[in-house]
Amino acid sequence: MNTLVIYASKHGTAKKCASEVSQRLTGKVDLCNIKSGKLPELSQYERVIIGGSIYVGKIQKDISDFCLNNLGLLKQKKLGLYLCCSNKKEFDTELKNAFPQELISTAAAVENFGGEFNFKEMNFLERAAIKMVSKGMAKEDPSMAQMDMKKSVSMLLQDNIDRFIELMNNVIEAQGLGVDVVSQTTVTSKV
Repeated sequence: MNTLVIYASKHGTAKKCASEVSQRLTGKVDLCNIKSGKLPELSQYERVIIGGSIYVGKIQKDISDFCLNNLGLLKQKKLGLYLCCSNKKEFDTELKNAFPQELISTAAAVENFGGEFNFKEMNFLERAAIKMVSKGMAKEDPSMAQMDMKKSVSMLLQDNIDRFIELMNNVIEAQGLGVDVVSQTTVTSKV
């Protein structure tokens, strides 16, 4: 089974996750940064995974445009959707804002991979915004209050990433058995 993993990344976290997913999936896998402008023909893939990061409450416009422009074809694929979303509490809202409901409801796997703050990649205004956001997040997670803005902070959810990869690999195994896993295993993040 041929798989396309397509992503957009602002500061590298969604790219890092896409790379891990593509390395651990079974079968032939192509990894594509949507911002490269060179998108492969979707018809050559049975399985498509789409991911991006949430930045100021939104996924990258390239990802949302891609989903809307290819909605009909994507609904015919074994589909996986992931977000890099640091605010676990807002994942369901962010998911609904990031992807069309038609894709969410037909996806074999939907997951929150967590997030990272890569301060070296951020400009002054971005770091200031993260500082304000982290104060709000500190109510849920007190460790956020002591965030060192000189060091990157990882809040990736490895269990969620592992579960997502397992589900997407099982789509292939079950397909060989004639089982429609897509309609049976749609999962939303358990954060």
